[in-house]
Amino acid sequence: MTQPAQQPEQAPGDGHDGAHPLGLLPGRRGGLTTTEVAERVARGDVNDVPVRSSRSTREIVRANVFTRFNAIIGVMFGIILIVGPIQDGLFGLVIVANTAIGIVQELRAKKTLDSLALIGEARPQVRRDGTVQQIATGEIVLDDTVLLGIGDKVIVDGEVTEADGLEIDESLLTGEPDPVLKQPGDQVMSGSFVVAGAGAFTATKVGREAYAAQLAEEASRFTLVRSELRSGIDSILRFITWLLVPTAVGLVISQLAVEGRDWQEAVRRMVAGIVPMVPEGLVLLTSVAFAIGVIRLGRKQCLVQELPAIEGLARVDTVCLDKTGTLTEGGMDVVELRTLPEADGHPRPDAPPARQVPADPEVVKQALGVMAGADARPNPSMQAVIDAYGRNGGNGDGASGGWRVIEAMPFSSARKWSGVQLLEPQGAEASWLLGAPDVLLPAGHPALADVDELGTKGLRVLLLGRTPVPLDAPDPAADLQPLALVVLQQRLREDAADTLRYFEGQRVQAKVISGDAAVSVGAVAAHLGLPGADRPLDARSLSAEPTEFADAAERTTVFGRVTPQQKRELVGALQSRGHTVAMTGDGVNDVLALKDADIGVAMGTGSDATKAVAQIVLLNDSFATLPSVVAEGRRVIGNIERVAGLFLVKTVYSVLLALLVIFTHSPYPFLPRHSTVLSTLTIGVPAFFLALAPNNERARTGFVSRVLRLAIPGGIIAGTATFTAYALARANHATDLEADTSVATLTLFLVAIWVLAIVARPYNWWRLLLIGTMCGAFALVLTVPWLSDFFELSLAGTRDPWLGVVIALIAGVVLEVVWRVMRRASDD
Repeated sequence: MTQPAQQPEQAPGDGHDGAHPLGLLPGRRGGLTTTEVAERVARGDVNDVPVRSSRSTREIVRANVFTRFNAIIGVMFGIILIVGPIQDGLFGLVIVANTAIGIVQELRAKKTLDSLALIGEARPQVRRDGTVQQIATGEIVLDDTVLLGIGDKVIVDGEVTEADGLEIDESLLTGEPDPVLKQPGDQVMSGSFVVAGAGAFTATKVGREAYAAQLAEEASRFTLVRSELRSGIDSILRFITWLLVPTAVGLVISQLAVEGRDWQEAVRRMVAGIVPMVPEGLVLLTSVAFAIGVIRLGRKQCLVQELPAIEGLARVDTVCLDKTGTLTEGGMDVVELRTLPEADGHPRPDAPPARQVPADPEVVKQALGVMAGADARPNPSMQAVIDAYGRNGGNGDGASGGWRVIEAMPFSSARKWSGVQLLEPQGAEASWLLGAPDVLLPAGHPALADVDELGTKGLRVLLLGRTPVPLDAPDPAADLQPLALVVLQQRLREDAADTLRYFEGQRVQAKVISGDAAVSVGAVAAHLGLPGADRPLDARSLSAEPTEFADAAERTTVFGRVTPQQKRELVGALQSRGHTVAMTGDGVNDVLALKDADIGVAMGTGSDATKAVAQIVLLNDSFATLPSVVAEGRRVIGNIERVAGLFLVKTVYSVLLALLVIFTHSPYPFLPRHSTVLSTLTIGVPAFFLALAPNNERARTGFVSRVLRLAIPGGIIAGTATFTAYALARANHATDLEADTSVATLTLFLVAIWVLAIVARPYNWWRLLLIGTMCGAFALVLTVPWLSDFFELSLAGTRDPWLGVVIALIAGVVLEVVWRVMRRASDD
């Protein structure tokens, strides 16, 4: 059922001055006054739900400081402060520095995100003091009159006061996909969005009382939701925590027994054994890598609303693109108005009198102007009509040529047409429809040949037709007389072709899913060089059988005449075949698909609804930003995988050394200062640079298994080699523990640096420089007297040090062989 048409009062500029289509009309309320607004603010009746894009400063500090591993390290640091000396407590200062780095980087990311979120925040329009005003969502007060148009998100709960074909999608709240037609007096809920028509409602619940206030808040929040990378790291850390406790207890008991009366030395070596078991920097570097990724993308006007979206897009192997607003710019131009031959003043003999109106081009233009004037919220196609033929109010006041609007039905993605019921100048009453020719006309109609011809050139075509059937009839398009074709030309994005080529080069399949005619969509895609664009498929011919539907989704590149529900089903079908799917879009017809896709990407000038459900918003509307997001995600995932291997190799060899010490009743090979210098030079400093380096490797699943394939054998080899060198050195001079520790430190450093050399591949100049610098720094520690005294490292004689070098080289060769075998198995 349609609503009586309510014509917008036009301000100067023909409706392009930003005024809402449902502005101030005769007899409509002027909204609250400034005084009434102030009273409600004073009472607290304001929409004060905090909508923020990131964690608060307090949450950031708490998350970085109060961790289980920081607690363990903190206790160990406190113990060392008691037993001394201070150089054995250097690991505590490293933790403080690392935590500070994490806090600073996330605060920088917060600043970037908050500023971008402010730019992309929805700003609803309200009536106040007799004028239409655009305000922030947090400034809406109780009883405000909030205006709605296509694509607007309902910010607060309310009661509809005006409706012009107003249809609201409540699927995000109720799960029901069908839009709901709203009449004055009906309720609207926050979190829903407008898919057709226009209207206004009075706010009845604001702030935290609104039904979906939390949904609106969460939709725009920068969140640390679960991802494969984070869940994998969490699983590893949980296992390490359980492994650490019994190992640490056994180490404490063994060292107290070995050292006897020197309990301080026993405590120091116990701390030295426990501290390296903790991969303290792994979580930190993961957060830093993500935070820096957010900052980098923020500089390109890309708002990441959910942190793992960077990771998710890097894993994507299929990108579904909405043609309008993604491959093409939002605007269109009318390039031709083609009257149809059968309507050029020669109506069919059997046509009823109401249809016998010649298709005079001037009459057609007048009718288009009246239709445009009746559209409360024109879409890009109707906007092109307005730009070409003006916006005729159709109020029957003489200025409109005697046309009068009786009823109006706005455009709907499901119907694919809009219409008005008019009282024409000659007194006849008829409905005029403007929409997709292949929807309004029966198959085989002669006019469709012209439509196909124009579509092959990449042009978009709308059919204007006239029928005596009223708009509220079951089928308003019945008995339609086609009068003219409105030919539109879309503006292609300059960067679209290069972006599609990037995805092709990265083995990411691009699929165009559009509501436009398949031939037209295929022509646009072919012009951009998309493989498979020469075989577009009309979605109306898709089989309802799930297997056949999924087969078509997988083999076809270009889809036309896709309904919003079919977009959602196509995304689901691709996911059912094991694909990781990203969906881009800007209109309300894309919302369902964006919501179901693994990653939703919305354009900054798109509707509020699309931006609310998307994980990534391109605020500059640049499709060319997507490769940067993919590259950033691959950098994060690839580099975290590298550094995770380093940290976990240390954990494995530390646990193994502790167990060997326990079983052999030996003093632990290292003091905390030795563990600090080893961790810093072979893991800490290198991991920081590797985590932020460029990395374009395609993301793959199986993060945990790949990391453990290197960490477990690498840690076992490093621990075995170190303890072997240590045991042989002790056999030669059991009383010189400092010399034995120095041999063990040298051996472990050489094996650990070999692990670093494996992780750092493929090499370039700065990675080789990084490895060389770490070796040089360790050489300085051994040779500079004050450094060797500070770290208690002194190599006695030549036999044991060279024995340690030989053992390290053998371990390195074994490590190389194992790594190559594991890598081959991983690739298979």
